[in-house]
Amino acid sequence: MPITVVATITPKPDRMDAVREAFEQAIPAVHEEDGCELYALHAGQEVLVMVERWRDGAALEAHGAGDTFNQLSEGVKDDLAEPLQVHVLQAVPAGDATKGAIG
Repeated sequence: MPITVVATITPKPDRMDAVREAFEQAIPAVHEEDGCELYALHAGQEVLVMVERWRDGAALEAHGAGDTFNQLSEGVKDDLAEPLQVHVLQAVPAGDATKGAIG
C-alpha cells in the first residue's frame, strides 16, 4: 500500500537558501531510489515542505536508512531551527476521486 509522507523543514532564518540548495541537490538521487513515486520540495516564507509518496513501507524504510537521506540530514542539521518534523500519513479519500487524495 502506498505511503505518503509530509516533512517540514525549518531552517534558521539566514540559512534558508543553503538548506533549500542541499535538498535540491539530493532530490535527483532520491528520485532514483527503488519505490520512490514522489519526492517534491515546496517552499514557504520560513519553511520547506517535502511531500513524498513511497510504494510501500519497505521502500520508505530503505530511504530512511539510505546514504542520500542520511548525508542530507547530517549536512543540514546545524542549519535547522528545529529538528525535521516527519509525518507518515494514510490517505482519507473524499469527494472527487482524482482530487481527494495524492496519487
